[in-house]
Amino acid sequence: MLKTIGAQSIDELFSSIPQELRLNRELELPGPLSEHELRKHVKDIVKDNFDASWNLCFLGAGVYDHIIPSAIKHLVFRQEFYTAYTPYQAEMSQGILQAMFEFQTMITELTGMDAANASLYDGASAVYEAVLLACRHNERKEVLVARSVNPEYRKVLTSVFKYSDIEIKEIDYIMPDKGAKSGTVDMDMLKELISDKTAAVVVQSPNFFGIVEDIKAVSEKAKEVDALLIAVCDPISLGVFESPGKLGADIAVGEAQPLGNPMNFGGPLLGYFAVKKPYIRRMPGRIVGETTDHDGRRGFVLTLQAREQHIRREKATSNICTNQALCALTATIYLSIMGRKGLLDVATQCINKSNYAYQSLLKTGNVAKVFDAPFFREFVVKPAVHPEKLNEELLHDSIIGGYDLSKEYPELEGCWLVAVTEKRSKDEIDFLVNKVDSIIKGGI
Repeated sequence: MLKTIGAQSIDELFSSIPQELRLNRELELPGPLSEHELRKHVKDIVKDNFDASWNLCFLGAGVYDHIIPSAIKHLVFRQEFYTAYTPYQAEMSQGILQAMFEFQTMITELTGMDAANASLYDGASAVYEAVLLACRHNERKEVLVARSVNPEYRKVLTSVFKYSDIEIKEIDYIMPDKGAKSGTVDMDMLKELISDKTAAVVVQSPNFFGIVEDIKAVSEKAKEVDALLIAVCDPISLGVFESPGKLGADIAVGEAQPLGNPMNFGGPLLGYFAVKKPYIRRMPGRIVGETTDHDGRRGFVLTLQAREQHIRREKATSNICTNQALCALTATIYLSIMGRKGLLDVATQCINKSNYAYQSLLKTGNVAKVFDAPFFREFVVKPAVHPEKLNEELLHDSIIGGYDLSKEYPELEGCWLVAVTEKRSKDEIDFLVNKVDSIIKGGI
C-alpha cells in the first residue's frame, strides 16, 4: 500500500501530523470476540443507558415517547425499503417513490396545505428553510419569531443567519399570572414589531410550553403587511386541531418524529415541509410527483428538479440533496396503520392524560400552576423543589422527569415542563404524582 501511494514508510505517511498530536505508542486494543461474547459485551455497555424502554418517560421538549406499532419495524426493515436516500432513477424505484408520494399526500391532508416535499432533516431545518423561502418570496429581510418556539429551532435560525442580511427579531410570550392567555404570543408586541419590512412571522402551536396558540389571529396580523405566516405544528396534534392551512398559515413545518419514529437519543429526526400553491416552486428538497408513462400507466418521478442544486447550483432553493426517506417511510406506515380515527384517538388521549397529570400534580399542594392557556400533551408547573434536583431524585424510582425550563428561559426559574403521551397509563401517572409529592415532602 505504501509503495502504491508513493510513501517510503508509515512515518512519512503521517509526517504532516505534529509530533505532539501523535499517540507514539502501540494501540492497546483488546483481543477478538466471538459473536456471543460481542453481544454480551455490548449489552454490558448499554445497560448503563437510562432509556425509555425500561423507565417511565415524562420528558418531551421536542422529542416524544409515543406508542409505536410493532408492524412498522417489520415493514421498514424490508430490503426493498431499507435506505435513507431518495432514489433518482424513477424506472428502478417505483415502490419507494410511491411511498414518498403517499407521505407528501398525508402531510398535506394533515396540514391543510397544497403540497409537501419528501421530508427534511428535522423540525429545525424545516423552520430555517421556511424562513429562507419567505425572504426570497417577498424580498424582505426581517423575520419575527415567537420566543415560545422551540429554543433549539431559534438557535439554528441564529446560526444560519448570523452572517447574512436577514434579521431575526423575537416576540415575547405573555408572562405567567397575566390572564387566560399567558404562555401565548404577546399580540401587543407583535403589533409593535411587525411592519412592511417583515418577511414572515414564525409561531409554534402547540408551542414549546405545550400551549395552543391562536394561529388565526397571528395570521391575520401578518397578512396586514403581506408577510407570510410560518406555522410550526406537531403532527399528532393535527389529529384533533384545525389544520394550519385553514387557519391562514402559508407554510406549515415541524418535527414528525412522533409519527412512529423512536426517540433514538435525539435523532435521527424527521422534518416535514408543506406550502400553499404559490410557493411550491420555492420549496426545498425533493418532491415526488405522479405522472403517466408512454403506455398510460401511472408512475412516480422526482419532479420540479430545476429548483435543486444539481441543476441550478448556487441558485438552487436549498443545498439539501437528500432527506430522511427512511424516517418518512416510517411516518407513512404509522399514519396508514392509525388512520384518521386512530390519530384522533392518540391526540385525544394525549389531551386527557396530560390534563389528568396536571390536575393531579396541582392537587398535591406542592406544585403550582404557571400558565393559564390550554395545552396539548405538555404543560408547565412549578414544584416546590427545583426541577434539576427533582429529576435527580426521580431517577432513583426509574422515572425520567420533565424538562428544566430555566436552561432556556431564565425568567422561568424553577419551572418544570412535563410531557404525557398516550403511552402513559393512569397508574404510571399516579406513580409520578406520588413520587413528586413524597420527594417534596421529604425536604430534598
